[in-house]
Amino acid sequence: MGKIILGSSSPRRAGILKTMKLDFDVIPSEYDEPHNQTVFSYAFVENLAYNKALDVAKKLHEKGLNYPVLGADTIVVIDDKILGKPKDYQDAFVTLKMLSGRTHFVVTAVAVVNSATLEYKIKSDTTYVTFEDLTETQIKFYLDNFKPFDKAGSYGIQELPEGYVKSVDGQIDNVIGLPSKVVEELLAQE
Repeated sequence: MGKIILGSSSPRRAGILKTMKLDFDVIPSEYDEPHNQTVFSYAFVENLAYNKALDVAKKLHEKGLNYPVLGADTIVVIDDKILGKPKDYQDAFVTLKMLSGRTHFVVTAVAVVNSATLEYKIKSDTTYVTFEDLTETQIKFYLDNFKPFDKAGSYGIQELPEGYVKSVDGQIDNVIGLPSKVVEELLAQE
């Protein structure tokens, strides 16, 4: 496998690719995501991942370059409702209060677009996360110390203190933002 392009500026996604020992460069996608969708569907999150990868692949295509471009999008869902990034501290607090003591799921869609042909493959992964019953003190501590205001669902699972998560059913790297098994599967088809 040669070099791939990560169409994302996410340091968490880049970190997962480093862990996988893949040779990659980062070219952040400039795709403008619609933020009006609130009801969950796999088609929605897969379309976001595809458009992110396609944005970068088209730029490389115009230059005659041939690389697999990886795009991804992660959403957090409870009661079939998409929980986006919080607007502010209060929004993050309300979100974590809603997740407290309950199971929600996280979906990451991964798209790989060949920059030479613009052919693509897409696959999603789903992980179920159950939070412990969190006190208001725990929620405030997490928000004050970790400031997860750039994260869907108002949390980063890799930074949650002990005692916040009851169980994870599925790949934890999917919740972080990039399911390595899906990436390996899609790149093996290149």
